[in-house]
Amino acid sequence: MAGPVRTSPIAGTWYPGNPGAIAAEVEEYLQAANVSAPPGRLVGLISPHAGLRYSGPVAAYGYALLRGRPRLTAVLVGPSHRMAFDGVAVSARGAFETPLGQVPVDEELAGRLVARGKKIVDDPRPHREEHSLEMQLPFLQHVVPEVRIVPLLMGSQDREETEMLAEALVGALEGSDALLIASSDLSHYHPAPEANALDAKVVEDVRRLDPDSLMNRLESFPGHACGGGPMVAVMKAARRRGADRATILKYGDSGDVAEGDKSHVVGYLAAALTSTGG
Repeated sequence: MAGPVRTSPIAGTWYPGNPGAIAAEVEEYLQAANVSAPPGRLVGLISPHAGLRYSGPVAAYGYALLRGRPRLTAVLVGPSHRMAFDGVAVSARGAFETPLGQVPVDEELAGRLVARGKKIVDDPRPHREEHSLEMQLPFLQHVVPEVRIVPLLMGSQDREETEMLAEALVGALEGSDALLIASSDLSHYHPAPEANALDAKVVEDVRRLDPDSLMNRLESFPGHACGGGPMVAVMKAARRRGADRATILKYGDSGDVAEGDKSHVVGYLAAALTSTGG
């Protein structure tokens, strides 16, 4: 495969390093996800990005909706945990590699996004150690035989940046059936009852497909979601691409796993954004 290959910094720790073990764990979560496809055309997903053992059972509810698709371009929008910068960093060439193989970047679509604004740049550096997008790949690779990605990391995640990215996504994706995927966990390290109450406010904003309310909430308390900016940008872009309904597929937290600690949890959400108008 031509172009630079971004190798995994987290395989073997955040998820298994063996292809068979990855497939078995992902399939276990998909089988357990009791989910029916919401009505309409799927425009976007919201998906968590913690270690597979913790957030995989929730993420599976979204990725189960992709079963049966032979091919897909997924536009992945996540937060940058390890490198601070302004704007949006696109890894616009080559491929991302996991033990399941290489996932090619849709270079044409990535190039269209980079051309949309001076704050959307081709910069693979923030992607090298970042986990928020890679944690979507085991599901995508397992479910969709031919998948391409456009990997986007947001820096400041402020109101201006979310609007800029949403506008760029709508323009670049015109005529494309690419799927938008926002990668975000919710509140971090509160006791479960407190976390669940905090998360319920974000979940309600998503359910109402109200990115402006969510942005206001994030500005008053950024700790609601580490990937709040990606959620807002994807919700805005999805609405402009015809989405008129959001379905909460699953909510949970890190304490839900066997021997989980409910004294300080991380919240996880899987949601589908759909267009019921055709």
